[in-house]
Amino acid sequence: MMAPLWLRRLWATPTGAFGLVVVALIGLTALVALFWTPFDPQSSTISDRWLGPSWPHLLGTDDTGRDILSLIMAGARTTVFVSIGAGVVATVVGIALAALGALTARWLRETIAVLVDILIAFPVLLIAMMISSVWGGSLWVVIWAVGIGFGVNIARVTRPELRRVQQSDFILAAKASGLTPAQSLLRHLLPNVAPVFIVQLSWSMAVAVLAEAGLSYLGFGASVVEPSWGLLLADLQRYIGVHPLSVIWPGLTITLTVLALNLLGDALREATDPTLRHRRAETHTPGVVA
Repeated sequence: MMAPLWLRRLWATPTGAFGLVVVALIGLTALVALFWTPFDPQSSTISDRWLGPSWPHLLGTDDTGRDILSLIMAGARTTVFVSIGAGVVATVVGIALAALGALTARWLRETIAVLVDILIAFPVLLIAMMISSVWGGSLWVVIWAVGIGFGVNIARVTRPELRRVQQSDFILAAKASGLTPAQSLLRHLLPNVAPVFIVQLSWSMAVAVLAEAGLSYLGFGASVVEPSWGLLLADLQRYIGVHPLSVIWPGLTITLTVLALNLLGDALREATDPTLRHRRAETHTPGVVA
């Protein structure tokens, strides 16, 4: 059975292949870490503290003798949970606001547009820190803060696209055939704005990874009993002058994950948007010399 056309196009681009491989590897690591890690991530062995990369500690150990590879694998579970959770919240918030801002009465559309402009002025991390100061730091705070913050971004970008597609001839024909606004939204409007939506969603998941790591680093994210790349980075950065190699692993993991999500989103947009591919083909096609 052949892979879908968009997946083959995605794999054919270097950025798409890189993003797909890294994201799949992170997801697989998180799945494996649910059942197995080389060592207990929270088990400390003082006699094994600050071991360099060697067998059986492939990435070395930290200041309490914990295995860094096991901590990174366990932290992948937290990263996947936060990024998927934030993506789901951003999807629901973004689609709801975009639909209300594009398909309803004029007074409601203008109200939604003003609300979106107000909410988009607040940085996602600031919203998360304000919520954390009231409700306490947790992964759910990160999920809701990033989800709502980027849901507003998705709504702002998707709303004009919905308005443009709504005035197409096939949408008018669908309305004439008796389709309700909800049916038209699900069958015609959302599939036609999917390329724009996918890029914004991938960015929201990338920001969720950064937000979780950053807030955990500052003490507003994951609790100390939960494995987190941000907590690991905060613990190890105090010893960067003595054991710099130990800090590289969580920092490199966060960087690769965020980079892969961004590149994957751009590649997905190109693979699913035929008009974008045609424009790029025309740009790179040399003119005919008379």
